[in-house]
Amino acid sequence: MAIRTTLDKDLDRLKELLVEMVNLSKTAVEKSVQSLAHQDIKLAEQIIQDDQKINELEEQIDNIIIQLIAQQQPVASDLRAIIAGLKISSDIERIGDLAVNIAKSIIHIGDGPLIKPIVDIPKMAEKALDMLNNVIKAYIEKDINLAIQTAKADDEVDELYGKIIKELLELMPNNPNSINQITQLAFISRHFERVADHTTNMAEHIIYMVKAKKVDLNA
Repeated sequence: MAIRTTLDKDLDRLKELLVEMVNLSKTAVEKSVQSLAHQDIKLAEQIIQDDQKINELEEQIDNIIIQLIAQQQPVASDLRAIIAGLKISSDIERIGDLAVNIAKSIIHIGDGPLIKPIVDIPKMAEKALDMLNNVIKAYIEKDINLAIQTAKADDEVDELYGKIIKELLELMPNNPNSINQITQLAFISRHFERVADHTTNMAEHIIYMVKAKKVDLNA
């Protein structure tokens, strides 16, 4: 009974850290949207600095997982929660890195005039953030249906991404002096699209955790 109590406490702590890590990554993505909208270089620099907090949380999660496997006696459902936690933390860390990459591109663009109004990139980012909000809820509540619905929203993000890239490519021939800016905007778009991809991965891990079933929600 004592072992089970300790195990439960460690699993609860794992969940708390994962939720905290997701929230930090979500905040980083939100700030990257704001930084792009206002060409706020200082905010972009802050995103880069704050990424260390996400990395530290991932390390704490790794240590708890090692402890759980080495010292506890997890049953099959517990092992799935542990494995899912490890995979989810990796995806969350990558989302934090993507926010950093976006921030770096914003710094490269600088505060000069943009080649065109930024409209669809924030739309895509908001859809990715909605997915991230929903996947946090699905993880906490072990809600498979919400996880599946979250992954389906990735199609909308992909559609916007394709539209944005097409428009940027069309701008290149007549705007040779803006190639760097166009390229950075393409990078930013790709990074937001990848946020949605990693969120879809998290939805798959949630389904595995609850149902012991591996699925490909990108199919």
